[in-house]
Amino acid sequence: MNLIKVTNTWKLVLVLCVCVLLLLDISNFYGLYSNKFYFQKIDNYIIPLLSLVHFSYLGQFWFKIKENQFGSPKMRNLEYLLYIIVFVYIFKSFDTIYIISSYAEYENSLFPSTFLPIGFLILFLYLALIGLTLLLFRYRKELIGSYLFDDMNQHVDHWS
Repeated sequence: MNLIKVTNTWKLVLVLCVCVLLLLDISNFYGLYSNKFYFQKIDNYIIPLLSLVHFSYLGQFWFKIKENQFGSPKMRNLEYLLYIIVFVYIFKSFDTIYIISSYAEYENSLFPSTFLPIGFLILFLYLALIGLTLLLFRYRKELIGSYLFDDMNQHVDHWS
């Protein structure tokens, strides 16, 4: 883990998270079987809506580090929501594996030529996002600190 942290600074992790989230938001509308984009299906809007929580957490993370502040209850709540959303990302990665594995079952069917490359790209993006998010949690604990709100009054200057 230390080798990963040395090669990936927290700024790089933030930028990569934003890029991967944007690519996954776009690819969520893509149909692997048909090679078309579907904007009418309600299911396709779930990941982009959940990524708003992820973007909010990234903004809070950036702000707390830039202003050299401690964790706040808002950031803690966003992180707890992000724990749940990581499980959604894990589910979506297994769903993508299931879709890719259906290629072997229906070899005689006509699949688009982009089926496997785009499928593996989407799977890689989900796995990368899970890894980057877990690395981001570790950076939060090291750079911002833990969420000890009982101890917060000790950091306030009572004489100002």
